[in-house]
Amino acid sequence: MTSNASAAGTSQFLSLHLLETLVAVLPVRDENGSPKSIVYGGTERHMITSQARRRAERVHTRNRANAGIGALAGRGTGTRTREWAVITGKALADTHGWDRDEAVRTARAVIEATGLKFGDPAKKTVANLTKVLLFAPSDAGARIAAHIDAEAEEIRSWAGEYLEAQAAVAAKGKKGGRKTATAEPEPEESGEGGAAADAKLPALPAATRAAVLTALAPRDAIDIALYGRFLAEIADSPNVDGAVQSAHAFTVHEAEQVDDFYAAADDAKLDRKKNALDFLDAADDAGAGMTGYQSLITGTFYRHAVLDRVRLRNNLRAAGMSAEEAEEASVAAEAEFVTAFVDAFPEAKKNSTASTGSLPALVLAFEGERPYNYAAAFQAPIDESPLDKGGEGPAGPAAVKRLLKHHAFVSRRRPDIAHGRVLTYDPQIDELLRTLKDTGATSVDSAEELTA
Repeated sequence: MTSNASAAGTSQFLSLHLLETLVAVLPVRDENGSPKSIVYGGTERHMITSQARRRAERVHTRNRANAGIGALAGRGTGTRTREWAVITGKALADTHGWDRDEAVRTARAVIEATGLKFGDPAKKTVANLTKVLLFAPSDAGARIAAHIDAEAEEIRSWAGEYLEAQAAVAAKGKKGGRKTATAEPEPEESGEGGAAADAKLPALPAATRAAVLTALAPRDAIDIALYGRFLAEIADSPNVDGAVQSAHAFTVHEAEQVDDFYAAADDAKLDRKKNALDFLDAADDAGAGMTGYQSLITGTFYRHAVLDRVRLRNNLRAAGMSAEEAEEASVAAEAEFVTAFVDAFPEAKKNSTASTGSLPALVLAFEGERPYNYAAAFQAPIDESPLDKGGEGPAGPAAVKRLLKHHAFVSRRRPDIAHGRVLTYDPQIDELLRTLKDTGATSVDSAEELTA
């Protein structure tokens, strides 16, 4: 065990491994709308990317916390968006009574002058959106708005000068054939970055810049501490190395895909056909309203994630928590992370496939002094042929046998692996577990019991 993992004396890393069987779903797609895949062990496998899984888990955790449910009930969470100027402007208008257009215009100027780049001012759809997604505490917009309103006289004066100078720079750029609306900053002239660092634009008041950076800092947003964030545009805004490591999920057998043809009915056309007075009227309304194809995948997936308990506590301490506060928040965050890992699911095509109702066949959790990824257990794809024909049978039970055999084998050789726990939501898998002699894990009945 590590000496600085947690007050409970548990190991630094919590490894999670999950097997789930999905039928006729499409939770993630490539740029062509097709299922994502990889080649592993010489065969093509379906893949669900870690990005899709992490977002589903993060949103699941945030929604539960905001609804007052679970271990993180009522705690701060983050929002990842390009709309911070819009959110701040709305808070200025709704809470502080500013004119809405002036509010958004001022909020954009303040945030842009802090260092974030925005879309082309000439294009209304992106003018008030940052060029990159920014993951910040959900109350960041309200905090920035409160500061702007408190310093309204100074900031209004500054914003007028800033926007006038920005318009002059844009006009000069058009005359010179330039496409950019703001001059690029000279790094050697200022360490603040962004449009405000340009000598032609008035610098944002120091107190306001500090207030914006404080509002955008990770602070006590638990999901930022868990999943991390990277913001390169503002050098002095802290990045966070996330405590959660996630792997792409892949099928334990060769990929199986079907291109499903569909026909959508036109209700108005069918109503006319139903009430047609002669066959010629009915013929005019023949045919479907729309037809097309959608790709669907079926298979048993293996996925893996690991929680670094030391990194989680360090992130929360760096955000300003005391050791005691960080310990309490970390224990709660771990419980919610495990719950989200088990329950959350990407929502693509959820209404037509009911994919979000899926439950894992098996979850394996254990602790160690380093992460352990068991993807190698499935390098050879599972042969789903019947047992009497030399195959391994259905992929679900076969994958459970492989995973637990692999875990027991590794556990005997790695003394730091401890506290193995296994959870199933499948009665057939539960019966199978009773027949396995050496699994290196103890059966539990809830996701809450998967943590130490």
